[in-house]
Formats: sequence, C-alpha cells, structure tokens
Amino acid sequence: MSFMRIAGAQVNLVVGDIEGNLRIILEAMERAEEADADVLLLPELAVTGYPPEDLLLRRSFIDQNIEALRQIAAASEKTAVVVGFVDRVDGDRHKDDSVERGLANAAAVVADGAIRGIYHKVLLPNYGVFDEVRYFAPGRVPEKLWGIGGVVAGVSVCEDIWSPDGPPAQQAEAGAKVLLNINGSPYHVGKGVERSALLAEEAQRSGVPVVYVNMVGGQDELVFDGDSMVFDDRGEIIYRAAQFEEEHFVIDVPVSDEGHDGGLVSVSTGRTRESGRVPVPQILTRLDDDAEIYAALVTGLRDYVHKNGFRDVVIGLSGGIDSALTAAIAVDALGPDAVRGITMPTRFSSAGSVNHSVELARNLGCRIDEIPMEGVFGEFVEALAPVFEGTQFDVAEENLQARIRGAILMAVSNKFGGMVVATGNKSEMAVGYATLYGDMAGGYAVLKDVFKTVVYRLSKWRNRDGEVIPRAIIDKPPSAELRPDQKDTDSLPEYDVLDQVLRRYIELDEAPDLIVAEGFDGELVALVTRMVDRNEYKRRQSAPGVRITRKAFGKDRRLPITNHFKD
Repeated sequence: MSFMRIAGAQVNLVVGDIEGNLRIILEAMERAEEADADVLLLPELAVTGYPPEDLLLRRSFIDQNIEALRQIAAASEKTAVVVGFVDRVDGDRHKDDSVERGLANAAAVVADGAIRGIYHKVLLPNYGVFDEVRYFAPGRVPEKLWGIGGVVAGVSVCEDIWSPDGPPAQQAEAGAKVLLNINGSPYHVGKGVERSALLAEEAQRSGVPVVYVNMVGGQDELVFDGDSMVFDDRGEIIYRAAQFEEEHFVIDVPVSDEGHDGGLVSVSTGRTRESGRVPVPQILTRLDDDAEIYAALVTGLRDYVHKNGFRDVVIGLSGGIDSALTAAIAVDALGPDAVRGITMPTRFSSAGSVNHSVELARNLGCRIDEIPMEGVFGEFVEALAPVFEGTQFDVAEENLQARIRGAILMAVSNKFGGMVVATGNKSEMAVGYATLYGDMAGGYAVLKDVFKTVVYRLSKWRNRDGEVIPRAIIDKPPSAELRPDQKDTDSLPEYDVLDQVLRRYIELDEAPDLIVAEGFDGELVALVTRMVDRNEYKRRQSAPGVRITRKAFGKDRRLPITNHFKD
C-alpha cells in the first residue's frame, strides 16, 4: 500500500460572488500547496456558489465563472485541484444572446498552470429543493480516469455517488484506486447519518477509499452542514470534519499501488516524499439532533443577515416561547449588540409578556425597547367603529393588533436598518395560525421549518448549561394574547398531537385516511388537513426561513393556491 495526500476545503461560499469565491479558492490552494498535498478538493460549483438558480441563464455570469476557472488554473502548481464550476457544452443557444443554454455542472482538474481535464455531473437531482434538470445537461457515463500523484483517481460530483451503480462505482470498476466526490449537499435532520452510511457502503463495495467534501454555510433557505468525510477501502471512516463550520484539512489516505493499463489523464504532482505522514485528523463526533438543528438555525440566520448586507436584526418579543427562541438564536448567530428586541403590550397582554421579555433580554445581553401600542390600537378601533357598528369583537380586531405590531417593527427596521426576523413556527404556518402583514412580517423566519414541539425541545436544549430562556416562558401555556384569556388550544389541537398529524400530511405526504388508520381521530385529521390546504396563500407570502426537514414550505412543497382537489 502507498498513500495519497488529500486536502479538503470545507468552505462557505456566496452565490454570485465569483470574485469573493475566487479569493477563497486561491487561499485554499495555497494551504494545500504548503501541505505538499497531491490533490485539493473544493465543493460543487465552488466558483459560482450553490445553487445559482436562474443566474445560470445569464451569459455574462457563465463568462465570469469560466474566466475565474482560467485564473484558478493559472495559479495552480504541483497540487492538483478539483474545483466545481459551470461549463459550456454543445447544445442549442437561445435566440436572445444574453440567455445561456447548453450547460454542465462540472468539476475541473487543474495543475501546473493548466486545466488538465473536466468532468460533467452525470446524475442531476430534480426533486425536493433540487432543480438541476432546468439548467444542466447530464454528463455521459465517465470514460476517463485521472492519474494524480501516481494514483488512479475517479472524480465525481455530489448526486453521482448516491446511486449504487453510479459513476463512482463505474470508475472503481474501471481501475480507480480512490474516489473523489465534491458536493453542495444541503442539510436536513438525519441526512448526515444517511450520507455516512451511503459513503461507507460505496467504499466497501468498490474496495477503494472514498473522499467526500461538502460546502458549509447558509444560502437563502438552504443550510450546508459541511460534515466532509473520508472512508478507507473497507468502508471504515478515517476522518470527519466539523459540522456547520469552515475547515481545511489534510489527510494521508492509504491507496493501492497497483498499476493501470492506460487511458489516464495524467496529472503528475512531482512530489518526492521520504516517509513522513501528516498527523491523522480527529474523527469528530456527530452532533445530536437538537444540537444539529440549533446549529443549522444559527448558521442559516447568520449567513442570511451577513450575506445580504445587514448588520443587525429587530425581533418582536411577546414573552412567548417562539420569540424567545428566535432571540436566543439571533444572539448566538450575530452577537448581543446586533439584536434589538421590542415588546409591544396592549390591554390583553399579561404582566409576564413584558417582564419575561425583559428577563430574556437581560439573560441574552441584548437591547430591549418597550413601545406600548394600546393607544394606537384604540385609535384604530375608534376609527373603524362606524364601519364595524353592530358587530362583535372578533378576528378582525385580533389581527389588527398583530398588524400594528408588524408596522412598528418595520418602522424601527426602516429607521435604523436592522432586518426584522419573524418568529412564527412551522405548526402555525401550516394551519394558518399567523397574521398576514402582522406577525408574518419580516425579512427572514428562522423557525419557519420548526414544529412547535421542536421549539420547546430546542429551548430546553439552549438552557442545558444554565437558564437563558426563562423557565416561566417555557412553562406557560402558549397564547397570542389578542383577546382576554386566549390560549392557542382555543383554536388548535394540543401541539404534541397536531405536529404528528402535520408531519404525516406535509412531510410524508400521507393521505388523511391513512393518518386516521394510524390511530388519529378522524374529525381532528379532517380539521387539520383542511386548515393546511386553505392556508397555502398565506405561506406563499411568507418570508424565507431555514430548511431543516426533508420537506419545508417553499421550494420543497409546491402546491397551487387555487386548488379544489379533495382527498
């Protein structure tokens, strides 16, 4: 056995920032060169950021991305570099010269100042949040292997390794002694375990090491968790990178030194080593589910705020658990000085709604302002009295309070520049227990894909080392406090039951009769599923938020608003 020195750059890139991404790539190349690496792996579409979506339709975007690749190649030295970019392929071009057609999701292999070869992604995901068939032509079954530092290597991109008989398996069968796979693989709960099992199985089946490098960071709704991994030829993990953190690593991977009959694209690194091996990196322990989710939420909010040019955020603090958890996440993501809480009591607010919010802000070290809105609400009610004459106090007056709060938050945002973070959770968004232009107002909704029961779990997890979210907030019955003695359960089933039904209907796409067959009350299931269906119009107008499940509202779940289908 010999070994191959492999460097990986688990980096946080920005879609469309080709110049900034180029700087990150060149820095990673310098690190790998200094480490005497045979090869450096960078993430999928590292040059453009992932996913670039309809930027791919712009010719100038493709041009700049290809020019960046030329600069990467020109800067390359002895270390071979595998870097993701968008390549042009033969195909029809749109009549409008500004619109690009005929593209491939590609990985270039560069070394010694030149592009030594290009691989086109073969398997294009077109499910869930992925829409690659819209933009890319699939590559052909790989016909070439690379000789890197005397080792026969197969190069592939993300989805290619998810099929048991995909390109990496075929590369191993053709003689590859190591499989190099670059990724833009977004996080959802449980995906890391799934990936690990899949990669171990591929290494064991192929009988060669597998090196998997993923990007890290937030991009709109998506969060990339890093979690880069290396498996030996027996399928045993020999390296795992951090989750949700940037990391540069170098590892000597044992590889077979058997020869190859030919047909290689040779990339000689010119390395002459004696016997030294780099220290074996630590195999980091995977985060538990709650720690993983919390890290994803922090990462998603932090990168959305920073990458979109905001310095700080504004959060309405109601004294409830959703706004408390949102504030804790914001402080952990941005720092206490970048978080401004606002409490806005009315005649229906309990004493705790203000006191608990103040205690929370004190624990977090962030600013809080009290802006009483009773006077404004009273003036609205008085102004509407002639029109509302003869009617009872109902949802119109309740939602009016939420909309006044939304207007106050947006006014503070406009005056001082902080982005409003909405505080609604997935349970509320699912059934429409949220007010358009009220508590739904905001630039980002960090809990949008977090069920209420998980909100409670995460709040308790955040308090694991000491009380940050006041226990009184966790223990009190949830209430919107928009009418006397209001409780969420006046309008909704208990959350522990509601969330089970919602998960089956939304994330698993189970039909109502199947949910009933699993032991849930028929009338309750009918009520909940009707609420979900008739509130699609609200969700379509909601702010983006961090995706943490297999099926989040937005790109994952796409239903028509006008829809008369009955299941």
